[in-house]
Amino acid sequence: MVGTTLIQIRNHIETLAADEGDFTIVCGRTGERPVPTAGLTFGDRATAENAVRAATQYRSALRRYDPQLPYYDLIVTQDGKERPTPARSWGSALDEGHIGAAAVGNPKEEGDRPERIEFCHSVAAAVFEALSNTGHRTVETAVMDAYFDLAETISSPDELCLRLLESMATELHAHLESAEQADVLARAASRLPTPPESADSLEATLGEMERLGLVGSYSCSSWTTNPDDGTKSADITLKEYALSARNGRLPALPVVLDLYRRRGPWKPISLHVTRADGEWRGRVAVSTESEGVGLASVPIHPGVPE
Repeated sequence: MVGTTLIQIRNHIETLAADEGDFTIVCGRTGERPVPTAGLTFGDRATAENAVRAATQYRSALRRYDPQLPYYDLIVTQDGKERPTPARSWGSALDEGHIGAAAVGNPKEEGDRPERIEFCHSVAAAVFEALSNTGHRTVETAVMDAYFDLAETISSPDELCLRLLESMATELHAHLESAEQADVLARAASRLPTPPESADSLEATLGEMERLGLVGSYSCSSWTTNPDDGTKSADITLKEYALSARNGRLPALPVVLDLYRRRGPWKPISLHVTRADGEWRGRVAVSTESEGVGLASVPIHPGVPE
């Protein structure tokens, strides 16, 4: 399965990485640092070149299920300055846009959002790895089958990646118990790039969703503490949320996964959402006394959260 392959390659890349190394891997055309090397540094150029080859294999494996995965010309930089090796060219074997039969499709299409697309696929890859690592092969297969069905009718990479997140959230809810789902989400979050520290993780999460175009605009209250059980809660409002409701439920996978990534010991335990005046309103609660709750897809309630 693709999840197993991704885990093996990522583990290899992480063994090559070095804390505070001078070399990083970026796209030579955009400067972006895509998965699976985002946030990693390497001690010398030769090791970093090794990691480029492994990263290319990783993205090629991921492209087996999705030919629309964004293309990056991965190169090694030192101290943020590009220093390509002599034998490299844009069409060389290290340009992942030219890796055999798997590398098909158009890297960019009019109206698409490359960074949002890359984010969606980073989330998908992390969830695939987590599902494989926890032995949930049936769910992994269900997600891939749902995606293949979508890919037959949707040509836009941007729309397709959004539908991928929706179907992934739906399958996680349908096939996993709440505790199993929470475990998968926590594991997936640990595989995403570590975010910068923020005084308000909820504000940072929603700001990131807005920056990526997953939310048109948002508002959120400060956290309040429940004196009875020590949980914290906050109210949120989302306008122009890019994911659509399905069967009375709202796919919340990108928001919840980012909260797992930022909250540390505080795990999401509930997300109560309603629809009013064309926007989504909700109350999210977190706790240090719980391992978390499966919130990839949450029920839509009538009225205002109490």
